Amino acid sequence: MNEMAPESHAAPPRRPLARRLFRRAADLLNRRQVRNSESSQIIMCAVLGAVVGFVVVLLHEAVSLLHIVGFGVPLADFLAGGGGGLTAWRLIAVPVAGGTLVGLFAWAVRRARPGDIVDPVEANAIYGGRMSLIDSMRVAVATVVSNGAGASVGMEAAYVQMGAGVTSTMGAWLRLRRADLRVFVAAGAAAAIAAGFNAPLAGAFYAYELVLGSYTVGALAQVAIAAMSGTLVVRAILGEAPIYLLHATTVQIEHWDYPLFGLLGLLAGGFAIGAMRAVTWCEGLFRRLPTPDWMRPAIGGAVMGVMARAVPQVLGNGQGAIQFNFDTILPLPLLVLLLVAKLFGSVISIGSGFRGGLFSNSLFLGALFGAVLVQFAVPFLPELAAQRSVFMLVGMGTLAAAIVGAPVTMVLLVLEVTGDFEVALGVLAGVVVASTLVRNTFGYTFSTWRFHERGVGIRGAHDVGWVSDLTVGKLMRAGATTVGFDQSLAKLREAIPRGSGPRVFAVDGDGHYKGMIDVTTIHDPDLDDAASGLVADDLAGGRGLYLLPDQDVRRALARFVESEEEMLPVIAAADDRRVVGFLTEAFALRRYAEELERRRNAELGERDLFSISPKPK
Repeated sequence: MNEMAPESHAAPPRRPLARRLFRRAADLLNRRQVRNSESSQIIMCAVLGAVVGFVVVLLHEAVSLLHIVGFGVPLADFLAGGGGGLTAWRLIAVPVAGGTLVGLFAWAVRRARPGDIVDPVEANAIYGGRMSLIDSMRVAVATVVSNGAGASVGMEAAYVQMGAGVTSTMGAWLRLRRADLRVFVAAGAAAAIAAGFNAPLAGAFYAYELVLGSYTVGALAQVAIAAMSGTLVVRAILGEAPIYLLHATTVQIEHWDYPLFGLLGLLAGGFAIGAMRAVTWCEGLFRRLPTPDWMRPAIGGAVMGVMARAVPQVLGNGQGAIQFNFDTILPLPLLVLLLVAKLFGSVISIGSGFRGGLFSNSLFLGALFGAVLVQFAVPFLPELAAQRSVFMLVGMGTLAAAIVGAPVTMVLLVLEVTGDFEVALGVLAGVVVASTLVRNTFGYTFSTWRFHERGVGIRGAHDVGWVSDLTVGKLMRAGATTVGFDQSLAKLREAIPRGSGPRVFAVDGDGHYKGMIDVTTIHDPDLDDAASGLVADDLAGGRGLYLLPDQDVRRALARFVESEEEMLPVIAAADDRRVVGFLTEAFALRRYAEELERRRNAELGERDLFSISPKPK
């Protein structure tokens, strides 16, 4: 027995070094109270922005590797050189193989993790910034494969999803408050776009406009420092050259050019609306095909491959193709063909199930749109030939702003790419017209249009999710006065004295709700003669009027309006009509207004400088 004692008191095995370091870092973060320190959160966003920048580099290099393996050359270099030299079998086989992989991956993932993936805008609007890092990785993998196969989609969807997923996961681990977690999600998105396009200002304002929904002083440092960190990491690894080597002509922009920029914006806005609707139409077309879901991307890839044999620039996100079209003047018929083909390729790629965004594609489409307008107008206004690059840049920013829904972002992107402030003013003129047109006639950006098609009723990243947290169950008052539905009026008058409350609720023997009775009705002198023959059930009304504990405050207020009642019972569930409490309209209205004001003051700090919200239709 004594010989066994030392073994029974043996020291437990030491944890692995990585786990000990992680726990040590967690203790350190807790001691420094990141949750309650704005300066600590700023430092954390700087670190996470650098991590996101590195992730963007990895994703970019993965796509480049797939292009080399599949097409034999980097796709951007292939398109920048004019899109010639690839064998026909590669142009068709690679998109088909990639589409098959994307389809099978999506099928397998749906079986393992069913449900929609929450993107950063939806996370900030409804879920208080909470995102799944695993789901973000799913998006990244599918987007990398789609881009590697040459689908006409952009990588920004993967960049933003991963960037926001990383910062959201860390923020949730730190148990940040709802408002702070939303800022972290915006910071991750800012770092991703800034790193992906080597444009820190554009990245920061992308986050403000689309992911946060407003510009606030309270979020300035976190978002800006994350964008800067992400950009610096990419520049340290890949170099400082901008993603596009575009330089506007030195021709002076005249005052009469601005109406033409406005006209370009008007036409681009209409084009953008058509493009967004076309994606939905194409998705519906593919859903009606008598084929398994996983085969649809392969069919889309086959269509893309056939198109690429005639117009190679339909492949990819347009990065190399933008450079080629700025460096090469194509005749008008070929430009129109390229514009239509690229639009069709983008619609087919997204509609068939390839994963990716329209950010990069909208830039390329916009550049083509500007070139087409100039080529068309040159016979009537020959002086526009010298301003071709200017109109392409204006078209690039304008169409992208109309589709993506980030007007200031696109102005800053063109400014950072070209360094030409005068051209940025031209972009601003087109962007104002296009954005206003889309906002007032269509009412959606591409991302919010996709939410609309899914049945998610949000039009921006403004935090509306707290409404679902303010439920009837939290607002109701317990201790509702109930009476038996078969109780006589005489006994009711004894049990319920005048002034005891506005209403009582009639229930059956099992406590199930049968109706509600005004206390004034119980003591109505007009009923004295019939009191001996009346019971509670005879006086009860509103038999089908009640609230459920899980209903949010807006649904409760709508119920009050439609029922024209000032007080309603709360029952346990739709199939369990036991009365568990009651709620008055006045109290619900007061709590809703208080919560609305409190959250606005807490999240915006009464320092909101401007807010971006699509106009409701």
